[in-house]
Amino acid sequence: MLRIDVITIFPGLFEAFGRESILGIAQRRGCVKLRLHDLRDWTTDRHRSVDEAPYGGGPGMVMRPEPLVAAIEAVAGPKGPGRTARVVLLSPQGGRLDQARADALAREEHLVLICGRYEGIDQRVIELAVDEELSIGDYVLSGGEVAAMVVIEAVTRLVPGVLGNPESAATESFATGLLEGPHYTRPSEFRGRKVPEVLRSGDHAAIRGWREARARELTARRRPELLSEAAGEEER
Repeated sequence: MLRIDVITIFPGLFEAFGRESILGIAQRRGCVKLRLHDLRDWTTDRHRSVDEAPYGGGPGMVMRPEPLVAAIEAVAGPKGPGRTARVVLLSPQGGRLDQARADALAREEHLVLICGRYEGIDQRVIELAVDEELSIGDYVLSGGEVAAMVVIEAVTRLVPGVLGNPESAATESFATGLLEGPHYTRPSEFRGRKVPEVLRSGDHAAIRGWREARARELTARRRPELLSEAAGEEER
């Protein structure tokens, strides 16, 4: 079972997300356990403050190190060789989340996701308590909560036993280095557009070849850099 802990000042944002769809199924099947932690539980002042003005001036506020480090160490233990959890900070400065990284994270036993807010978090938190910074794209959100949900969704569906058909994850976009080709279902004709004959032929080899060809065509048209990356991998 993969355990996922989320440290945030808005745990309520995750409650419905944890009950519904793939994550809800994963938890009911005992494949994933999601635990939410309110960062304010580790504050020590009567206002439960988690932020402060930045040294050196500038706009916005910065999340303070004391509650964050205390929360991370309570959930994951101190940073070092004895820690069994992987502590991930959602951050625009982090490495880019892709399918390979999601697959690697799905193999962990315990993930701790840290959701920043405001202008950012004190650098000492990263140095003292964080194992990895991770970004979901080159844009800025108001906080790490939505990014954490993206990571949870991408990782959870790769945990064994979550998807009804394990082949689903193996054939999707990026799993093979290509975008996934087009899909069709009933009816066989809709507004004059027919399902390709090969998909109704029952010839599994022909169907597989058609899908691979369409995937390669779509990738060449929309994400040609993926083909270049795949060619580079083959050369190595």
